Amino acid sequence: MTDFQLKTAPEVAAVFDAYPSSVRPQMLALRQLVIDTAKGIEGITHLEETLKWGEPSYLTSIGSTLRMDWKAKSPDQYALYFKCTSRLVETFKAIFNESLDYEGKRALVFKLDAELPTEILTHCITAALTYHKVKKLPTLGI
Repeated sequence: MTDFQLKTAPEVAAVFDAYPSSVRPQMLALRQLVIDTAKGIEGITHLEETLKWGEPSYLTSIGSTLRMDWKAKSPDQYALYFKCTSRLVETFKAIFNESLDYEGKRALVFKLDAELPTEILTHCITAALTYHKVKKLPTLGI
């Protein structure tokens, strides 16, 4: 297996550091889940961590961009964002139904005081990071 490389833009750390202390651990846990999931996907040798619209974002050569953020206007939750024109969130709704909370066709939303559903999220993150390879499959390879 080829060595996995994470390329992180320097400004990403400042965004995580700026989150309130009540939010930062959850955001860092979600970040680590994205990185760990990417490391385990065959065909992904590098992950780029950068900012898009001021939000931590994750890109691969075979996937769709993932973004994450916490917003002060919704202080009790944070979210993982997907390209709204993709089939990602609609597929997650069909497969996982009420196991997750959704924001339209663009996001999975998590309560700050709830445990992340890591097993389900691993499937969602994998589908996003490999989207260009799985987008024609009925359930995106999930």
